[in-house]
Amino acid sequence: MTGAERERLAGLLARADVAALLSALNRGGEEARIVGGAVRNALLGEPVADIDVATTCLPDETMRRVRAAGFKAVPTGVEHGTVTVVIDGAPFEVTTLRRDVETDGRHAVVAFGRDFREDALRRDFTINALGLDAAGGLHDYADGLADLAVRRVRFIGAAGERIAEDYLRILRFFRFHARYGVGEPDRTALAACVAGRGGLEGLSRERVWAELRKLLSAPRAAETLQAMAGAGLLMPVIGGVPRLARFAAIADGPGEGVYPAFRLAALAVAVGEDALRLRERLRLSNAEFERVSGVAAALEGLSGREALPQIATLRRLAHRLGMDAVAGGLVLLGTQGGGVEVQGVIAELARTPPFLPTGKDVLALGVGAGPKVGQVLEAAREAWIEAGCPAGRGVQLRMLAKVIGTKNRHKVSP
Repeated sequence: MTGAERERLAGLLARADVAALLSALNRGGEEARIVGGAVRNALLGEPVADIDVATTCLPDETMRRVRAAGFKAVPTGVEHGTVTVVIDGAPFEVTTLRRDVETDGRHAVVAFGRDFREDALRRDFTINALGLDAAGGLHDYADGLADLAVRRVRFIGAAGERIAEDYLRILRFFRFHARYGVGEPDRTALAACVAGRGGLEGLSRERVWAELRKLLSAPRAAETLQAMAGAGLLMPVIGGVPRLARFAAIADGPGEGVYPAFRLAALAVAVGEDALRLRERLRLSNAEFERVSGVAAALEGLSGREALPQIATLRRLAHRLGMDAVAGGLVLLGTQGGGVEVQGVIAELARTPPFLPTGKDVLALGVGAGPKVGQVLEAAREAWIEAGCPAGRGVQLRMLAKVIGTKNRHKVSP
């Protein structure tokens, strides 16, 4: 380790909440260590978001000790040895050391143990098997430090065996490569992923989307997805032909590109049927499906034209689909050329003032309750768009009155 790496690990241990937790667990013949991603990220000098702790304490003893120390203990997964400890609002996952008894490619039956090495070697990748004890000792049972130094994501032991224990590790491999790797994916790992791809079909769709969502937002997502596609592993996940060039064009961009649902649309959507397929295949949430399907509908409305529509047409489309959906469709169209023009149109579209009249205004102008209220309001909105979307409630109400044809214009406030 370098001096800088030692300093970062020391800084992690110096955190008051971390020190208090380890102190509560490290006594009476028991030991606890920080493990996994927190150690990896600290060594890399990257933010440490979640801190996982492995301990020789059984779950009941873990809860007894942390509660005695004044912390909150939540039995979030005691059957698998996991207790969530909350200290000053910060959660820590504390898990009893384990060994696998049986695996079926999706789930594992585990037994509790006391061997840190055995627990580390049941993990997926070498860079995730690092441990840090309370005295600052770094424990590396799988040569993860060497892999971390060259930014290589490598399975622990036999890659095929690790994948057969949980086929989700295929997607995790690509996700971690996109986040931490450089260069081409590890060849041995890639070959094992290809050999085990049939196991992807047995995974829950929610788990698949959880991994793909993180991959889409990773720093090297575009080139990693290209590697997945080249290995024949991307189409089985999304159920269609990926649009890799379009995804690559937006992957590093600002704004829309930071949202996983938009990135999914960029990768896998052209028409509404694509959005429906993805909802079923990945069990998208309602909000995610709404975003993906909105972009799909915008692409259908915008594609096949020699030039971009007039701003009035785009405003009508935005009224029907939402401003975000139309802007997303324009961004994706911009990847095919004319990006500067598209950005200008998006900016003009974003400056559209709100249309303020409501059904109550229609009723106040003498229209009887019923379907005609909505019809009048829609006609007024169309007239407003044709007029260039003037701002101001007074102007818009006068346009509404004109559409209605009422003689009671004195009711309209200026």
